[in-house]
Amino acid sequence: MKFMTSDHVRLDYSDTATTGQPVILLTGIGGAKEIWADQITWLSTQGYRVLALDARNQGASQHTVKGRRMTRHALDLHDFIIQLGLNHPLLMGNSMGAATLWAYVSLFGDAELAGIIDVDQSPKMINDDTWNFGFTDLTWDTFPTLLQFPLGSATFTHIADTTYADVKKAEAGHPYDAELNLPFLLDHAFQDWRDIIAQLHVPFFIIAGEKSPYFNPQFAAVTASLAAHGSSVGIANSGHIVMAEQPAAFNRELGQFLQTL
Repeated sequence: MKFMTSDHVRLDYSDTATTGQPVILLTGIGGAKEIWADQITWLSTQGYRVLALDARNQGASQHTVKGRRMTRHALDLHDFIIQLGLNHPLLMGNSMGAATLWAYVSLFGDAELAGIIDVDQSPKMINDDTWNFGFTDLTWDTFPTLLQFPLGSATFTHIADTTYADVKKAEAGHPYDAELNLPFLLDHAFQDWRDIIAQLHVPFFIIAGEKSPYFNPQFAAVTASLAAHGSSVGIANSGHIVMAEQPAAFNRELGQFLQTL
């Protein structure tokens, strides 16, 4: 399915089109919405309306030089919520997708949201004297050069064959252009969202991969402590793509959080 953003970029999304509370899923940089297959199925059985959105320059969405910054991605999410008339959505993002949620809150606040779920994304990517939980080896000395090279495998363990096949099919049909989207990656990595997290009023849940190759999983508890209603959990034997590497454990922890809303 397609919708048009306010700056006239076509974004692709899936929608279970059920009548339950909406849950919006955002993928990490370079990823496609098909990675959420297990969560789409599970959340649907729990009565939620599940919508997965491909960011601009990712998946089946339009490739463009327009809007390669976090604020535009936040506006895209806002356009999506308004155009589809989504009431009190729950937002969940993996990696850069989680950063998009913080960018959204920085612009629009969280009064209209049910909650925010961060899947393995530190609020600050650059390690310095104030933060030791950033992206591996990324410091002010290595930024931005480090990010111009392949980031290495994001996973620790095997992704289910069906999900893996669906993701590879999506990638083959719509290849990711890392060079085109590099300005966005640099903008994403430059940000520090800790002040936004400290201002959250809604429930905030972090699910970290205990074997993430990108982030020290201890970031989750430290970050959750910044928020008034923050909590966190680590998933064993999982890397950065927690929801696809350990879907049963992920959905179990997600379900326990949802019961608190």
